Amino acid sequence: MSIGTKHALNWTSILVAIPVGLVASLVTLGFRKLIELIDLLVFSGEQDITEAMHVYPWYFWPLIVGIGGLIAGFFLRYATALEQKDTIRTDYLDVINARLDSVPTRTSLFRGLSSLASISSGASIGREGPMVQLSALSGSLMGRWLFKSLPLKNSDVVAMAAAAGLSSVYHAPLASAIFVAEIAFGISAMQRLIPLIISSGVAVLTMWSLGYRSAIYPFSHAQFELTPESILLTVGIGLLAGLFGWAMIWLIGQSKRQFGRIGSLPLRLGLGGVLVGALAIGSTQILGNGYEVIVRIMAGSFLLPMLAALLLLKMLATAISVGSSAVGGLFTPALLIGALMGQLVALVAIMAGVPVSNAEVFAAVGMGAVLSSVSQAPLMAMLMVLEMTLNSSLLFPTMIACVLASMLAYRLQSGSTYSVVNSHFSRSDAKFDFDNGIISQFIVSGAALTPEDSVGKALAVSSLKRERFVYVIDHKGTFLGAVSIHDISHKVLDKEITLTSPVSCVMDSSFPTIFENQTIREGWEAFARITLERLPVLNNPQERKYVGALTKTSLIQKAKDFI
Repeated sequence: MSIGTKHALNWTSILVAIPVGLVASLVTLGFRKLIELIDLLVFSGEQDITEAMHVYPWYFWPLIVGIGGLIAGFFLRYATALEQKDTIRTDYLDVINARLDSVPTRTSLFRGLSSLASISSGASIGREGPMVQLSALSGSLMGRWLFKSLPLKNSDVVAMAAAAGLSSVYHAPLASAIFVAEIAFGISAMQRLIPLIISSGVAVLTMWSLGYRSAIYPFSHAQFELTPESILLTVGIGLLAGLFGWAMIWLIGQSKRQFGRIGSLPLRLGLGGVLVGALAIGSTQILGNGYEVIVRIMAGSFLLPMLAALLLLKMLATAISVGSSAVGGLFTPALLIGALMGQLVALVAIMAGVPVSNAEVFAAVGMGAVLSSVSQAPLMAMLMVLEMTLNSSLLFPTMIACVLASMLAYRLQSGSTYSVVNSHFSRSDAKFDFDNGIISQFIVSGAALTPEDSVGKALAVSSLKRERFVYVIDHKGTFLGAVSIHDISHKVLDKEITLTSPVSCVMDSSFPTIFENQTIREGWEAFARITLERLPVLNNPQERKYVGALTKTSLIQKAKDFI
């Protein structure tokens, strides 16, 4: 295979994926070190916000998170102003999906600074969002500066870097690669998956070589027991996760509408920070992305009342942070909500007498299920749990729970937290309608004459309707053929016929037709074989009753929804 091939899968993309994965992992590591530096300056070196906040009295907590939100708002306002001024898209998923030339540098950096302020002050938001965005930016810059002469789209380099960035955060290369393919490209684009896997793998190898070798959530000691009770519990968690995912998306939507009334971004994020800080008075465990809390849940550190309280407070805190426009991700907050929900359900089942040997296993299942329902990326979610826990026994229950959660959330029409996923769904639905819809949906009226009508009348009808062909039917409505206005004009000029001659003398009885019960795709294929703008539509091959016409334009309008 030549280096310069334009095929989606080529050696160029494979070789480029290696340095892209290396740089993207270093970018995420740099962002993590910045957070640690701010923690050192503000909280005297405590790295986890849930513990670090205790350095200050509880009445300072709303102020700290609020000030962080205020600072984040100033940075975000500037980034938003740049986006509106230049009418650009910053989000890496939009860049990949729309096949744009680059990820905007300034807006990405200012959004990253906004996220840094929110995360460092304790906003209930994930770290992976800005990390992956900045990784995507690094890939975009490499594509423009280093790989400009290569036959490779910049958006493909951005996709590699995004997958590598996410992989660096969660040490889950396969899930990260599939996430980008599943969300940005659509999972059908499997040929683009291989360079993403390579880039993600290189990123994890880089993290390992720098000393970051352990699983994100070490949980290999517990095993899922395949019993009827555990399967039923898994199904229940999957369905409940679908409801929680729907509720989470609904809460975020409501929060965005309420905060949208505040025009100033600094005030909006500042108020969001104050509210989250106030909720933290109930428990500081809701602050930050929730990584440490998940570790404690898997260690069985929380009792039932505390789990329920944290579940409610974390959902509210996350909805407030996201709704106030805090820049960050929803991965880890969704994982925490899922862990809380799964552990809670398992403990309730134990109290009800259900034989559950290890409740923490269902916390891991819940993690994947809620992430699946919120993101609408079930394949990514199930693989993410496996790679983060290194527990292969979770494969079967996670598959069940993730699929059920994603399906239920989709049926509830909650959409995804990623707008590009909703776009994929819309295209998929449009494609399904195109393949399965029938011609009768698009029939328009068309001019038709009887064989005894004159060619002069045919010319008049054609001029009025602006149609090249006029259809001919008998008195019972049976389709007989069509006459060409071009042929009539030639024959009249050549004096072969007169304007009073009947149309039957110039009628084409073998004119192509289509039937109203045929599929839209069959109509499309019929137009592909001819150069006509319209086709006569008949009721069925036996009776051949004329019912109207099908236009090529109507099919093109239908096809544009998924092309």
